[in-house]
Amino acid sequence: MLKTANRVLLGLLGLGLFALGGGVLLGALDLQRHWDFDVPGWWPFRGPDDVVLGTEGRTRWREEGWWWPTVIAVLAVLLALLLWWLLAQRRHRLDRVLVDSEDGAAARLNSRTLENVIEAEAQALDGVSRAHVRLTGRRAAPTARVRLLLEPHADPARALGQLSRETLAHARDSAGLDRLPSKGRLREARHRAKRAT
Repeated sequence: MLKTANRVLLGLLGLGLFALGGGVLLGALDLQRHWDFDVPGWWPFRGPDDVVLGTEGRTRWREEGWWWPTVIAVLAVLLALLLWWLLAQRRHRLDRVLVDSEDGAAARLNSRTLENVIEAEAQALDGVSRAHVRLTGRRAAPTARVRLLLEPHADPARALGQLSRETLAHARDSAGLDRLPSKGRLREARHRAKRAT
């Protein structure tokens, strides 16, 4: 999904920049006069003396009270979307993990399958209510991001130790990985207070 979104976004961005650059170049080099063709009436760049943003365009909305807050809000939303997209690039989920099959060829394991197995084993630990696992990094050297929701009676140190020594060790050994670095986040499940009558 992320790869498709990236390709579509980069394709649209590239197409827009190509069209804008071509339009500016068309006017700057006065190609319509040299090659004897007409541009549509709405075309902004008609000759070498035209500018991208003229005086009228720069000063048209300056006196309006809504103009600058709108410009700042649009730019802030655009910046937030770009930052979200940038962060999404860093934390992309692996689609496959390369597994050493001990016959000289590397096999590919669906990372979602490995995540499901780690989640199921982590949820079976004492005091763990729910687990969520995500594999990131490179195919040959994945990193596990584990979030555990602990029951109120759970011992966090014990749960983390079992996760590291048992669950993640099993996953590492079964996938034939030399190491499986992990980052864990523990959170306690909230429960309602019981009313005594």
